[in-house]
Amino acid sequence: MTIRNAAFALVLLGACAAPAPVAETPRAAPLASEAQVAAAEGEALSDDWGAWNNPIEPFNVIGNIYYVGAEGISAYLITTPDGHILLDGAFAQTAPQIIANVERLGFHMRDVRYLLNSHAHVDHAAGLARLQLASGAQMVASEADRGALEAGRFPYGPSEDLAFPPIRVDRVIADNETLRLGGVTLTALITPGHTPGCTSWLMDVAGADGATHRALFHCSATVAGQSLAPPAYPNIVADFESTFARFRTIEADVLLTNHPSMMDLEERRARQIAGDANAFVDANALPAFNAALEQAFRAELARQRAAQN
Repeated sequence: MTIRNAAFALVLLGACAAPAPVAETPRAAPLASEAQVAAAEGEALSDDWGAWNNPIEPFNVIGNIYYVGAEGISAYLITTPDGHILLDGAFAQTAPQIIANVERLGFHMRDVRYLLNSHAHVDHAAGLARLQLASGAQMVASEADRGALEAGRFPYGPSEDLAFPPIRVDRVIADNETLRLGGVTLTALITPGHTPGCTSWLMDVAGADGATHRALFHCSATVAGQSLAPPAYPNIVADFESTFARFRTIEADVLLTNHPSMMDLEERRARQIAGDANAFVDANALPAFNAALEQAFRAELARQRAAQN
């Protein structure tokens, strides 16, 4: 990915006591038809987004976590003996790649039990309808982003005019609730700002060194061209600030982001191929990433407030 595209990504984006059961809604038919999904997949992407959608070879990141996304937009497969979990759908045009990548790794879409979404922007949610049709998996999302997923449109910001096939949300998950499957426990962290229901996920994973590591699937905390002053939604500034503060308290040594450039995927993957089996293990990655995002947020907040005067 070029430096220009990486910069564009930053602008656009961006054991406890037993928890209460995850709220579940009655199952229903998919909200998007095959015709709707196929039409979305056939639409042309812009030049920048088209570059994000270039295919790359899927690979094992660490333990039972696999990268199945494209060059500039992430999707992750978490495998278990009892079925699999797929995080994010990228663009509608990316979904066929994701399906092919899952199969190329020797797994099957019919074995995917849960679909997760980091947040309801078009570049992370538009492919979910195809993945839902292909797998029959249950879609798990936060309440605050559920409306956008089911409407097939995020209601404000640079992507507000970009519709995508609507996704049926089967289960609503709240902050600190867990999703369990085949010995894997994923903890949902609602980290709002980028969207009101932006959801990061934590899980333990076994490394090549035999140690247990903690992986964080980071939702995003970029401003992404949204309005902070005036606020795009009530409490957006406070939400960003609470998210930065929360990430300062989280210990995770495997940082996985929804745009590969944001976690230096190309460089880490090269090290992995060269023999560093734990190339994605880095206890300093999350603190450094969080600090950089907070600095960028505060600069943008100051710029927007100054422009109001």
